[in-house]
Amino acid sequence: MVTVAVGTRPSPARPGEAYRGRGAAALRSLVAVGLVVQKYGGSSVADAERIRRVAERIVAVRKRGDSVVVVVSAMGDTTDELLALAQQVSPLPQARELDMLLTAGERISMALLAMAISSLGLKARSFTGSQAGMITDSAHGRARIIDVTPGRIRAALEEGAIAIVAGFQGVSQDTKDVTTLGRGGSDTTAVALAASLHADVCEIYTDVDGVFTADPRIVPHARKLDRVSYEEMLELAAMGAKVLMLRCVEYARRYDVPVHVRSSFSAHDGTLVTAKAAIQSTEETVEHAIISGVAHDRSEAKVTVVGCPDKPGVAASVFRALADAGVNLDMIVQVGSVSVGTASQAGRADISFTVPEADGAHAIQALEKVRPEIGFERTVYDEHIGKVSLIGAGMKSHPGVSATFFGALADAGINVEIISTSEIRISVVVRDSDVPGAVRSVHDAFELGGEDEAMVYAGSGR
Repeated sequence: MVTVAVGTRPSPARPGEAYRGRGAAALRSLVAVGLVVQKYGGSSVADAERIRRVAERIVAVRKRGDSVVVVVSAMGDTTDELLALAQQVSPLPQARELDMLLTAGERISMALLAMAISSLGLKARSFTGSQAGMITDSAHGRARIIDVTPGRIRAALEEGAIAIVAGFQGVSQDTKDVTTLGRGGSDTTAVALAASLHADVCEIYTDVDGVFTADPRIVPHARKLDRVSYEEMLELAAMGAKVLMLRCVEYARRYDVPVHVRSSFSAHDGTLVTAKAAIQSTEETVEHAIISGVAHDRSEAKVTVVGCPDKPGVAASVFRALADAGVNLDMIVQVGSVSVGTASQAGRADISFTVPEADGAHAIQALEKVRPEIGFERTVYDEHIGKVSLIGAGMKSHPGVSATFFGALADAGINVEIISTSEIRISVVVRDSDVPGAVRSVHDAFELGGEDEAMVYAGSGR
């Protein structure tokens, strides 16, 4: 347990203990909880004015008696601009040097925010990922955290300072090189620090008011969720919801860190992401909602391996080749052997699967290398697809969810190409042009909307 010699009282023994059992009241009135980790996204610190506004919010939390650790992303589109600059000087920049370049964006944000807090009369200290003790493996561009040793952060808190940490980055345990954590890295940094410091809550500040039943840019009347379980949030994140990244939620669930998703542009209540065991408030309904939301993802492509010999071991050979190439697969479907038609069709099967669009070329190359060995006819690549998913922990005990879901798509004239399910999710692949209509149709069919129009303050939903 971390004992912090500032504030009104020490942190509780377990992360989020001050939130346990408080239900919606925890969202309406955030009383002093001892130690808070906050993360601010790029849109929240996009310019000097927004940085000053964030500083004022942080100072208010510190003055109420809490200790504060803040994780920041790069300002606005800084990371994209640095990537573009790298490509101008080198078509294939070295991964090590690219990480060194990209981490500069967060270092700029942390220093400016520390200056802004100091100008408001409080002590602030900024730390890079390595200074904050974010120890990673050596996979540049997609490093994973293997340890957190926040000794300098603890020391700063004990001296009464606000600690500002550059998100998205760490240092390799083996090579001691600077590394980046990949997409959603700042969220993961924040949750990892909250876990290691035994913080009461990790607040993720974005440009929306919380987690909604659908993307507010597609469904303006999407309803904000007061609370969602780790399992449901994992499915939402994996299926394309951008408000929290998958790795961040995985880390939060593993270490039981309550995550409060809020907007840095308003004072509205956000969405609390916790374990189901924390749902004990009499202020809430007895049963969990059947459906939490509709997520979508247009960043994947479909690969079809046409004319595979329909015999044992072929699918294993296909997927082994993809695994060896480091290609992640998502949805998979196989159309079995054809018993009628030409002789060339008999005993053949087609295997289709989805991959991240960025991995599409690698997938095709890996498959072409093993085509003579496996004996399939050809590969077909399709990047004009989208994934639409319905998520809800209550669906497994409520019949008729699938009928309503597919009925909504049929009524909208939307054709389904691939289907995948879990206990709390139904996902389909459709044409990319059909994604907005599919999301709206399913959202309406399950009556998930609210009375008010959702607000995306900075335009990105992140």
